[in-house]
Amino acid sequence: MTIRMLLADDHRLLRESLAGLFEARGMVVVGQADSGPEAVALARATVPDVVLMDLSMPGGGGLEATRLIKAVLPATSVVILTASEDEADLFEAVKSGAQGYLLKSYDPATVIQLVEAAARGEPALTPQLASRILVEFARGASFETTAAGEPAPPRPPRSRADVPEELRVEPLTAREVEVLECLVTGMTNREIAARLIVSENTVKYHLRNILQKLHLQNRSQVVAFALRHGLTDDA
Repeated sequence: MTIRMLLADDHRLLRESLAGLFEARGMVVVGQADSGPEAVALARATVPDVVLMDLSMPGGGGLEATRLIKAVLPATSVVILTASEDEADLFEAVKSGAQGYLLKSYDPATVIQLVEAAARGEPALTPQLASRILVEFARGASFETTAAGEPAPPRPPRSRADVPEELRVEPLTAREVEVLECLVTGMTNREIAARLIVSENTVKYHLRNILQKLHLQNRSQVVAFALRHGLTDDA
């Protein structure tokens, strides 16, 4: 499958460099944007597989653009590319619907590998960043911030009985729970298929059902929700 990319960054030199990197890999860059609103407009016009989105751009930030793109193009993966290692930015990106979070300090091979993962519907996160997310949610932390923009204090862990009624989603089947537990450990679709002795298509089918039942948009949000609300034995 040829991956169709949209690049959003207000630094033209970086965009052109990334375009050359991805095209050398056989991907197709369908558009380049230098602001959040332009990224949203181009995404609607081109319907890319992956949007690589900078956090800070003129005319609206990358997080707002991510939310707008995911609202109209839920199948498009948005991956944040930023210099910020701030955990608050990382958590807000996942909350906004981002499929991944890449640092501009990463080497080109890592960027390509994670973008390809996003195109397959997998989280585009290094093990280090994934661990930070899982640790925070396992401790019951939220993605909320204070009025001053600082991360809100972690909330104490909650039991299944503490889940509010509005979060009591449609029950998952036994097999869906197995898939969910594998997701929480960071497994890819291929690894889940091998563990459960099923095809990757079957794993994707169960994942679609999980997303629908939990009213979520991507794997990162599923993992966060599961850990936050105790939907698996690992939570």
